[in-house]
Amino acid sequence: MEKESFVSKILLFGEYSIIKDSMALCLPYPLFEGSLSFRKGSGPKVEPELKAFSQYLKKLHREGTGPISDFQFDIQSFDFDISQGLFFDSTIPQGYGLGSSGALCASLFSRYAVKSCDKEVFLKDPRMVNRLQSYFSLMESFFHGSSSGLDPLISYLNQTILIRAKNDFERAEISLSQFGKGEGGIFLLNTGRSRKTEPLVNLFLEKCLISEFSQVCEEELLPITNECINYFCQNDPSSLLKAFKSLSSFQREHFGLMIPPLFKELWERGLDSDDFYLKLCGAGGGGFLLGITDDFMKVDNALNNHEIRVVCRF
Repeated sequence: MEKESFVSKILLFGEYSIIKDSMALCLPYPLFEGSLSFRKGSGPKVEPELKAFSQYLKKLHREGTGPISDFQFDIQSFDFDISQGLFFDSTIPQGYGLGSSGALCASLFSRYAVKSCDKEVFLKDPRMVNRLQSYFSLMESFFHGSSSGLDPLISYLNQTILIRAKNDFERAEISLSQFGKGEGGIFLLNTGRSRKTEPLVNLFLEKCLISEFSQVCEEELLPITNECINYFCQNDPSSLLKAFKSLSSFQREHFGLMIPPLFKELWERGLDSDDFYLKLCGAGGGGFLLGITDDFMKVDNALNNHEIRVVCRF
C-alpha cells in the first residue's frame, strides 16, 4: 500500500460556537500525522473499531440519503484490508482535540472513496467542498455521535479553512508563521489526560435546550469568537489578546464542566495576572488547552511544571 499521510489539525477558534453558527478557523498542524498501514507478524490482526466502522458505513450507504449519494465507498476492499490487518498508524494523540479521528476518516476516504474529482477541484469549487464536508460529517459522527465534518476536511485538503457561517466557508491563505517571531504567541498546554468528545458535545447540546444558555451563547460567545478570528486574520495581536481574554472569561463562567478540574486554578491565575489566557482546544475535558501570551517568559515562569508547545509567535 502506498502510504499517504494526513496531519492533525488545530481549531483555533470556534469550538462549540460553530454549532450555533459562529465563524470558525481551523488549520493543519503538521507536528502529528497518521497513515494507513498493515500489521505484521502473528497475533490478532483485525481492528475492532475499523470493523465496527465498516458496518456503520454499510448502513449509511444502504440508506443512501443526503451526501452519501455523492460518493461511493469501496466497502468490499475496505473489509478485505481489515481482515489483512489494516490499521491507522498515527502519532496524533487520541482524545486531545487535535483531530485523530478526523485524520483517520480523511485517510479512509482518500483510500476507498470513489471520488468524482481530485483535491484541487474540491478546493476551487465551494459546492463540492460543502458536499465533501457533509460526507465527512456523517463519517466522523461514528466516533463522536455528532460531527461538523471540519476535522476530516482540514486533514484531507491540508488547507486552512475559514468558516464564515453555515455552508459559507473558504480556503484561507493563513499560516501559523504569519505573525513573525516575537515575544508572545499562541501555545498548546498538555493536560496529560485524554477525553471522549461525544459526551461533552451532548452536554453542550443539552445546555442549549435551556433558552437562557442558548441566548447568552448567541449574544456573547458568537461575537467574541468572531472577533478573535478577525483579529487573528488581520494580524492584530494586541486586539486578539483582549478578545481572547473575553473568550477565556466566558468559557470559565459558562463552560466550567468542560474545563479539567485540575486546571481551573491555573485558568483563573492567567486571567487574574494577565500573563496568559487559556481556552478550550476542541471539546475540552482534557487533551490540550489553547493559550495566548504577550510574553513567553511569563508563561515559562507560570507554567514551568506543564508541557507546552508553541503554535505561533507574534
